[in-house]
Amino acid sequence: MSDQGFSFAEQQLGDIAAEILSYASSRGASACETDVSEGYGQSVSVRRGEVETIEYNRDKGIGVTVYLGQQRGYANSSDFSRDALRATVDAALSIARFTAPDPCAGLPEEKLLATVFPDLDLFHPWALPVEDAIELARRCEGAAFAVSPLIRNSEGASVSTQQSHFISANSLGFMGGFAGSRHYYSCSVIAGENDAMQRDDWYVSKRAAADLCDPEAVGDYAARRALSRLDARKIKTCEVPILFEAPLAAGLIGGFVHAVSGGALYRKSSFLEGSLGKPVFSKNVHISERPHLSKGMASSAFDDDGVATRDREVVENGVVRGYFLGTYSARKLGLQSTGNAGGAHNLIVRPGKRDLAGLVRHMGRGLLVTELLGHGTNYVTGDYSRGAAGYWVENGEVAYPVQEITIAGNLKDMFRNVVDIGNDVLARGSKQVGSILIGRMTVAGD
Repeated sequence: MSDQGFSFAEQQLGDIAAEILSYASSRGASACETDVSEGYGQSVSVRRGEVETIEYNRDKGIGVTVYLGQQRGYANSSDFSRDALRATVDAALSIARFTAPDPCAGLPEEKLLATVFPDLDLFHPWALPVEDAIELARRCEGAAFAVSPLIRNSEGASVSTQQSHFISANSLGFMGGFAGSRHYYSCSVIAGENDAMQRDDWYVSKRAAADLCDPEAVGDYAARRALSRLDARKIKTCEVPILFEAPLAAGLIGGFVHAVSGGALYRKSSFLEGSLGKPVFSKNVHISERPHLSKGMASSAFDDDGVATRDREVVENGVVRGYFLGTYSARKLGLQSTGNAGGAHNLIVRPGKRDLAGLVRHMGRGLLVTELLGHGTNYVTGDYSRGAAGYWVENGEVAYPVQEITIAGNLKDMFRNVVDIGNDVLARGSKQVGSILIGRMTVAGD
């Protein structure tokens, strides 16, 4: 085992990938691509101070895609023995022989493949003894209970540390990979009692454990969020501005990404089909993609096809300047890959000047939404309807918590009516965005 905690060194993963490519070629494949990966980690959760779960994970896998002309086959395995590698290639070839030719199938254009692999500082392993992980989780949950005697119960606090590395390679000569890490604290607690209980949670996730806040801060904030929801009430049906808190605003941006991604576009199942070069958002919306951010949660020098990633402007002054395309979807659309096979890489929504409190004051009267329920988005039409909870705002101040309501609109209208974006930027996953204020939506209540 290497000093980094992996069972296989990076060179060994590369050797496995090379062997797969060589064997596929010898068996008649016209092209081949493969991914070889390994990961390990530990997760601990406590509830009311008692250890609830301790989980260790260590896994590995290979994925093989072969081409016989324009016929494609895929197979995978978790066995790295030579016989298993060859059997996996043979299985992929067998599938390809029974697959109809697809004129868009095949490896990327060679000129698009990544050739430069900068160090993006993504790997920060955390050798955390399980006893220490338990203590961190207890500190996190204990801080929540210490906020108020009204914190009656807990759904638990968790500490997780995960490390992985991989190699991707194809028969055009591309080979690249890197190691990455993700660590987090989370806490979920319940305030109140009987029929007046409310729950809320919070979590933080970083590449490096040194960048995490103290676990007490997570527990404290989760508790205060739960307490602030006590005595929630319903409201009358109305049409008012809606302020989406930053964690939920990321979901709105995710809806946009889905609608302008290759799969939805070439299947003609997107309400934003044909939106390239057209205004979709209000003019104050700017979205950039920055794949090479140091320690970025979605940073990478290449996408799942091996295509080089690059900085670009996705939305400028509300106008869509780029889709999210992998090799296959780009060919289906008659366009060029944007290096987004597998998803977006660090989308940054330019913040405005107001923090969350400033947005609340600017809204004046309306609804601050902090929780969404259900999956009520129709990406064909853009219709949007979600169960929600949050806070009623009156005269620029939070008046009282609200529950058991539904918010509804159409994403086309919502995007065009983005009034402001907060500077309370939250970086979770592939998106970095502050709270988003929408000019008007329907709130269905009593």
